[in-house]
Amino acid sequence: MRYWTAEMRRADALLFGRVNYEMMESAWRKPATGTWPDWIDESEMPFAEAIDRAKKYVVSSTLGTVDWNAELVRGEVGSAIERLKREPGEGLWVGGVTLPLALADLGLIDEYEFLVQPVLAGHGPTLLAGLRERIQLELVDRKEFGSGAVALRYRPVRWAAGSDETAP
Repeated sequence: MRYWTAEMRRADALLFGRVNYEMMESAWRKPATGTWPDWIDESEMPFAEAIDRAKKYVVSSTLGTVDWNAELVRGEVGSAIERLKREPGEGLWVGGVTLPLALADLGLIDEYEFLVQPVLAGHGPTLLAGLRERIQLELVDRKEFGSGAVALRYRPVRWAAGSDETAP
């Protein structure tokens, strides 16, 4: 939780699709009473506070409105995200399954971060399933946790057309 809290604080805003936004809001939005639910323990409190306060953008064609420090992003997703990326700051943090796939296909992700858990699961969504083209990545950071989890940070390898130097 400390790691994801720091990562979230590093971003200027969070970028969610509708499903991820609704899921995160239902779990991490501070209740109107101002008191966090009992299920949030002390170790999760900094994360809860960080995500609750964070600026959020929600990409959706089905939601009419959003709140929870959020702004609805409508229209063509590529141009909307390019516009957000041009704003000053450290960058956007995106999570989920569907939106990252769309952004990866458009070449709009500057950095990928994967948290590999020491658990094998035989079901659930597959990250980046259906990616149109292979994206070559270079490892830029690695952090191991006592739990056995590993955070891996990659950047896409971009090479000049006609150059063999860094091409895969």
